[in-house]
Amino acid sequence: MTAHDIAVTGLGLVTPGGPDVATTWEAVCEGRASAALDPDLGDVPVPISCRVPDFEPRALLGREAWRMDRFVQLALVAAHQAVADAGLEPASWDGARVAVVVGVGAENRETVFTASRKILEHDYATISPLTIPRATTNAAAAEIGITLGAHGPSMAVTTACASGATAIGVAKDLLAAGRCDIALAGGAEAPCHPLGSLGFSRMGALSTRLHDPSAASRPFDADRDGFVLAEGAGILVLERAADARARRAPAQAYLAGYGASTDGHHYAAPHPTGLGIERAVTAALSDAGLHPTDIHHVNAHGTGTPMNDRIEAATLRRIFRGRPPAVTSAKGALGHTLGAAGAIEAALAVLTLRHQTIPPTANLHRLDPAIDLDVVAKEARHTRVDALLSNSYGFGGHNAILVLKRA
Repeated sequence: MTAHDIAVTGLGLVTPGGPDVATTWEAVCEGRASAALDPDLGDVPVPISCRVPDFEPRALLGREAWRMDRFVQLALVAAHQAVADAGLEPASWDGARVAVVVGVGAENRETVFTASRKILEHDYATISPLTIPRATTNAAAAEIGITLGAHGPSMAVTTACASGATAIGVAKDLLAAGRCDIALAGGAEAPCHPLGSLGFSRMGALSTRLHDPSAASRPFDADRDGFVLAEGAGILVLERAADARARRAPAQAYLAGYGASTDGHHYAAPHPTGLGIERAVTAALSDAGLHPTDIHHVNAHGTGTPMNDRIEAATLRRIFRGRPPAVTSAKGALGHTLGAAGAIEAALAVLTLRHQTIPPTANLHRLDPAIDLDVVAKEARHTRVDALLSNSYGFGGHNAILVLKRA
């Protein structure tokens, strides 16, 4: 542990694997896929999604749930979980020293889609006066601050599908700079709407495996044909390691490094050489004071799109100068939660370190011959993991890499 290490003291997860940390971890370790045909998507060409099961906002958040967009509901529930897991009491903390950083990619589709439909129908009188507050990108960060009494720096971070990881990296920097003592950081997304499905399917980004939807999300598999839209949220409680020790809060893992870069190449496609990814990984390892040989596992971005998986694999082989450490992608089980993915996967990386267990990549039956990686498949692998990378990439060429170490 270095002087700059940040302790992860709490986790909150609301995912298609389950509405909390324990059920999500169980689903991911079992390689249980969550994708299914989604009747709420209507007659769009690709009506497949990964939804959070058993999620009842009113029961979890009370009467105030009605005024929140779904992505805000997901984020707030995850934040409550994380704060409780960290043993913190918002009623007694110094809120001015608590920061909130929430990554969001597509955010408020439910609110925007509903209002737009009413406008087209000239149904102006029933448009909610909360449409604009609900539709703002910072709504999740704001709601967490309002509900939990967090009055320190608060912001929404948007780097497309790297947003959740970027938010955690920004929170690390805030803590290191002394801007706050506690940071609630992560990401939230609720993109399972006709607008999201149509937009991504027109790009050719979604799997069209309608005959077998549960197997549609299959990162690194030879038969992969795109990703599956998913909703979810992940929030981590971060503190300086010394502060966590002072309040006798056990560290679940240490956030040791963060690196970011931009490809500057294409709005949607990654740089064909993976140059931006390599720069971000190099920066994250340098920040952590580690060498590639110190990394035992990579929680890959692994979306299941042919190009993304192939470029990520080739870049990892180059970075590690030979055979990279064991790799997995949670998106086979959970789908692609876009702006929340990096945060959800960072939480899963913490659990990997705690349990010394690498979950399998769900639906991986035949590894693409062009992907020369040790991808964990079929069953979880119990092995030593002292340090790992959690990789996230987003449209626009955004790359965000987190280095986490065993506590």
